[in-house]
Amino acid sequence: MNDIKLALLGSQGAGKSAVLVRFLTRRFIGEYASNANSLYHKRLSIDGRQLNLEVFDPCSQSSEARCILEEPVDWADGFVVVYNISDRTSFLNAKNILQQIREARMDNCKGEIGVPVCLVGNKQDLCHARQVREDEGRCLAQENRCQFQEVSAAESYQDIACLFTLLIRQVMDHLKYRADRRRYSGSKSMAKLINNVFGKRRKSV
Repeated sequence: MNDIKLALLGSQGAGKSAVLVRFLTRRFIGEYASNANSLYHKRLSIDGRQLNLEVFDPCSQSSEARCILEEPVDWADGFVVVYNISDRTSFLNAKNILQQIREARMDNCKGEIGVPVCLVGNKQDLCHARQVREDEGRCLAQENRCQFQEVSAAESYQDIACLFTLLIRQVMDHLKYRADRRRYSGSKSMAKLINNVFGKRRKSV
């Protein structure tokens, strides 16, 4: 059984916890503010593969709170970054979070920036109060090479289930690629070691 670890990031009022609970339980919860970090667990099956899913939902991030990103960036296999389409400040904060993920991954993972990320514009049901155009969100996602989707945690389970399923598939592909690359690198190192050992023996004979 595979273990998949996701981190859910966004500013207060973006509805990130509502998005997550909608995915995990199919239920919609009202807005609430939490000062505590939460870790959710769920077993699920995708493409016939049994998975243990862990989702880290830290307390909401302000634009200044770089330190709170350190733990989930190091821990997670993939990220969901949520903003509120009716709150431009939350969109600008999401942009900052994406930049921090990219910088932290380049510093900590030797330039590896291919970690799967999904940018989510939540509260699509508030389109009458929209402050962030859909094409702005799509453009930001393209700049950061990540998936993008607008959803409404209040109205739709299906859209949220689809975005999580797609992200989990991307994470599984990414983890497989990393594992294959490590095996290939290990095989090359072993072949080089064997060649050096037997090469020296042939010379001594």
